Amino acid sequence: MNLLLTLAAAAWGAGAGLLAGRPARRLSVEPDEPWRSACPAGHPFAGWVGTGRCRDCGGADDSGRPVTAVVATAVACAALVATTGPRPEAVVWLLLAPMAVLLALVDRRVHRLPDVLTLPLAGAAAALLGLAALLPEHAGSWTTALLGGLALGGGYFVLFLINPAGMGFGDVKLAVGLGIALGWYGWAVLMAGALLGLVLGAVYGIGLVVFRRASRKTAFPLGPFLIAGAFGGLLLGGLAG
Repeated sequence: MNLLLTLAAAAWGAGAGLLAGRPARRLSVEPDEPWRSACPAGHPFAGWVGTGRCRDCGGADDSGRPVTAVVATAVACAALVATTGPRPEAVVWLLLAPMAVLLALVDRRVHRLPDVLTLPLAGAAAALLGLAALLPEHAGSWTTALLGGLALGGGYFVLFLINPAGMGFGDVKLAVGLGIALGWYGWAVLMAGALLGLVLGAVYGIGLVVFRRASRKTAFPLGPFLIAGAFGGLLLGGLAG
């Protein structure tokens, strides 16, 4: 049964990742620019959900490889379901994972975490986990989840005030949603996921400096590492639960 659920989750993730091409393209703009409304050749996008290929000219999205989103989302969904099992929160992770991958893609491309994604992520995490808490067999606490979102968001806000060059305000808003998800499994998982994300970001930054790909003052997107850390924390929480 678990194998079938894992395979189904991988298929869901692959499909969601494939359809992330268009929103990733549209949202990958600088803060002062409007969302993209057309492909590189100038043909208007037909909505927000779809692949990175224009239906009019067939031109591929020039902002990244769609296979990255497909593989990343499929692996994330499969791993989350494999560790969580047939518990109510597994459905929540399947719905949130594509949003998190989309956020990581946009942040990697333009160093930006749009409010149109971070705020719904936090709201969806709170609402969906609230529903999961009403169902039998769940393995978390909705109260701790909400407190975790406040705690992680508040902690990252302090880091933002101390070093705004190293952590953007978008990272703070992202932390609220990640904290809610991690807090579902308790404070230990919250701390583990948060610490892992910061460590991954620090290792990446140090690697850039060591290999002279950047200086100590060079900015790089932290969001993908915070999301990866939260992913690791949720796997830990799913196994422990």
